[in-house]
This record gives sequence, C-alpha cells and structure tokens, in this order.
Amino acid sequence: MPEFLDLHGRTSKALRAAADAGMRRHGLHLGQNLLLAALWERDGRTPGEIAAALDVTTPTVVKMATRMATAGLLTRARDERDQRLVRLWLTDAGRALREPVEAERRLLEERVTAGLTPDERRRLLSALAEVHRATAALLAEQV
Repeated sequence: MPEFLDLHGRTSKALRAAADAGMRRHGLHLGQNLLLAALWERDGRTPGEIAAALDVTTPTVVKMATRMATAGLLTRARDERDQRLVRLWLTDAGRALREPVEAERRLLEERVTAGLTPDERRRLLSALAEVHRATAALLAEQV
C-alpha cells in the first residue's frame, strides 16, 4: 500500500477511536456530535438540510435523530408552513452538551498535535486541506 494512504488510514482509524471514546463520555455516538453542531449553529433544520451540511444521506440523519430523540437530546416537529417537512429542535439537554462536547474536541486536538510546533500545525492543516480539496475534485470527476 502506498505510504501516504497507509499512514493516513491508520491515523484516521486511531483518531476516530479516540474521538468516539470522547463522545461516549458525554453519552453520544461519534457523528451525533456533528448533528448537534448543525443544530447549535441553526436550530430547527430539516434532516435534509443537516444531511447536506454534513455530506451524508438523509436516511442517515433520520436514523441518528431517532436515537437522539429517544435519548432526549432533540425533538421533531412538523414545519408550521409546510406540514410535509419535519424540523429537528434541540432540547435543553441537547443545548447543554455544546460546551462539554466542544471542549472534548478541543482537548483531543490539542493532545494529538502537542508534539507539533505552531508552524508545523499550520502546515499540517494546510496540507490536509489541500488533500481534501484534491480528493473531493477526484470524486467529482468520477460522478
């Protein structure tokens, strides 16, 4: 396997496991924090709007929202103007997770980049952004 792909794959797997452990400390599954973040940014979004923002499918958001509603983190309500639409709204419990979840993510990022200088960290973020851009362009060509 090419060196970059191998290292990136192992790093992604380790980071995902560490992030998942952090989210579980707050009663969340990895990914649910992203749905919450979309609602922290703008409460009352539809599952389709959230799916587009997170680059996942609407059924993925619906399934996640069902679990999160059962856990008391959000509620569903029909749109007042268009009864065909369902909107997701944070509960107090969902809003209360914002600071601890964001703090957990900051701490993880600080810990995994602690061995880097500020310049190395800046270059890493720049390089990763370029790899993401190139990968997204490659995927767009294949569609």
